[in-house]
Amino acid sequence: MGWRTVIISNTAKLDYKMDYLVVRSNNQVSRIHLSEISLIIVETPSVSLTAYLLCELAANKIGIIFCDEKRYPNGQYIPFYGSHDTSEKIRKQYNWNVNSKMIIWKEVVTRKIIGQMNVLNKYKHISSGEKLKQYSYDVAIGDTTNREGHAAKVYFNSLFGKDFSRDDKENIINAQLNYGYSILLSTVCREIVKNGYITQIGIHHDNIFNSYNLACDLMEPLRPFIDLLILKLEHAALSTDIKQSILTFLNRKVSIMGREQYMLNAIEIYIKSILDAISSEDPSLIKFIEYEFTCYESDSIL
Repeated sequence: MGWRTVIISNTAKLDYKMDYLVVRSNNQVSRIHLSEISLIIVETPSVSLTAYLLCELAANKIGIIFCDEKRYPNGQYIPFYGSHDTSEKIRKQYNWNVNSKMIIWKEVVTRKIIGQMNVLNKYKHISSGEKLKQYSYDVAIGDTTNREGHAAKVYFNSLFGKDFSRDDKENIINAQLNYGYSILLSTVCREIVKNGYITQIGIHHDNIFNSYNLACDLMEPLRPFIDLLILKLEHAALSTDIKQSILTFLNRKVSIMGREQYMLNAIEIYIKSILDAISSEDPSLIKFIEYEFTCYESDSIL
């Protein structure tokens, strides 16, 4: 199980040699064993890499996120097949029980709202936190009454002011949130594929133009971890320092199943459990990450 997030920030050439990622940059050569790597983030387009390396990364189920000239994530590389029974799992995914999907979505939305409530309470928005607590009780199967949307409005307005809108593309806070969410989405996509499923077929999201419907579904309870991190940052333009601060959330510690894990490992456990729950039509199998923010805020980084 890899645990390192490798960030390539400068002009470099990436290659493969004898189970190692080889990074050549500024007349220096660095080597990292593939078994240690979970995710590679290429922050600049001025990086070249070999097809041999890409094949080995796919074989080892290591994801790559590529960024544009503004260093904002705009694509990813994940393998076609994540497990030996991928074809069987995709057939089952096409036929997931509708009622079961709606019940799982209720669990996902409820957990997301609880996470948002915890963030609000941590920042002393007690009245709004109580309102979200009630929303979490009121979530219907399939969230047919849209408690998720109502909770989001209360949540973001309480944290960032009533003039704040998630649709404002020029807002610095939104830029930071979107950067964090895009890294989270890519991480969830990698875990879905690794478990033998495809990202296009979701349990709630069903946009024909969205290649990541399932990842958008399953990442929802994880968003409050990004929100909490953004709240602690300076609300300034997306500098290299700020982006690297956001990326540290993958290596921070959280609690899942009563044990402390790095976020990357916890996401792996959570995604596998919820995919098993959907396929088995048994919501009790879901292992959610606990919102123990005192643990999450640890600055322990590998």
